[in-house]
Amino acid sequence: MSSPVKRAFKYRFYPTEAQAAELSRTFGCVRKVYNLALAVRTEAWTLRRERVNYNRTSALLTEWKRTEELAYLNAISSVPLQQCLRHLDSAFTNFFARRARYPRFKSKKRSRGAAEYTSSAFRFRDGTLTLAKMVEPLRVVWSRPLPPGVKPTTVTVSQDAAGRWFVSLRCTDPSVAPLPAIDTAVGVDVGLDHLLTLSTGDKIANPRYELRDRARLAKAQRALSRKADGDGANRAKARRRVARIQARVTDRRRDHLHKITTRLVRENQTIVVEDLNVAGMLHNGRLARAISDAAWSEFRSMLTYKALWYGREVIAVDRWFPSSKRCSVCGGVRTEMPLRVRAWTCGCGATHDRDVNAARNILAAGLAVSACGAGIRPHRNSPGGQSAVKQEALRRELWESPSHSRGEVKSGLLARAPRPAATSAAASRVR
Repeated sequence: MSSPVKRAFKYRFYPTEAQAAELSRTFGCVRKVYNLALAVRTEAWTLRRERVNYNRTSALLTEWKRTEELAYLNAISSVPLQQCLRHLDSAFTNFFARRARYPRFKSKKRSRGAAEYTSSAFRFRDGTLTLAKMVEPLRVVWSRPLPPGVKPTTVTVSQDAAGRWFVSLRCTDPSVAPLPAIDTAVGVDVGLDHLLTLSTGDKIANPRYELRDRARLAKAQRALSRKADGDGANRAKARRRVARIQARVTDRRRDHLHKITTRLVRENQTIVVEDLNVAGMLHNGRLARAISDAAWSEFRSMLTYKALWYGREVIAVDRWFPSSKRCSVCGGVRTEMPLRVRAWTCGCGATHDRDVNAARNILAAGLAVSACGAGIRPHRNSPGGQSAVKQEALRRELWESPSHSRGEVKSGLLARAPRPAATSAAASRVR
């Protein structure tokens, strides 16, 4: 039996002036404590190679509150301060496990104001939510009901760049359960002309939300650039106008992706996608804006966690698999396939739509890996006759060799070496 799913239900709320002032103070104190703890942990590691854990920073928080300089920390609830220390500890855990970069200091202008409250610091009763240090409940717009009989375990209050206030209630959702198993599978090819092309031949249009509001966004950004630098009221207003347009684009895009991914998960047992290097594609100056607007990474993320919720399977096919250049009928591979070619005819006589053919090849490759673990990577040789596997072994040897610095390795052979081939299966399964 699967474990219960924990979900966060996000709602917008409208605080009173007193509540907004209290929350703004809380955000500032949380940011201050986070930065102080990060500075202490960084200094301890840099100078003494000492790891400072959560318990140590929690004791330091008590000492900071006793000082005259930081006595204002006592005016807010202590729970958000303790929670930000736990978040910092998790950030360091992810860093040392090589799952994330080194934690960064929070900036008042760049970071999102947020504070997390545990069950001891809020009261949720009869559809009303009251936070610690507040007399009145928050005026929450309950746009959708919480699961019946469920109480939130944590509450996160945040404010976005557009000035909107949100509250996120994390709770266990018993209504999320695996769907009945079905025997349908689909291959998905992402693109820019069409957002998604399915192996069934269906194509989902790319709404291009950023392009729709690009003129309004450019006008607002020009107005912002003419405002004097600093913390003036007019510049703040102009900045919020820009943020509101960007938030409008983001909200529409996310809503569209939610509908698409929910439909794919409900209608298919197995979904096969390409493991694209989206971050690398964004270095293409001509396509970066369109790729960002398509939000392929967010689509993949939504698809993955919804498949986990509902007992579906997502298979990721290796990014170097020639899905567009391979004929889905005879298996022949063309040497070149420029992006301008949208339809082509194979030597066997089959005529293909480029995207539909790619989606069908992706599906076939994913099902082959799922069934027997067969590799689908095309055979490639590196210059000089060395195989890609040997190049990978040489790269690792140079990287780990004490006689070569990493800078020498990056600027020397590895800078000219071809992309290393994976030594494992060419497709990975995400369950």
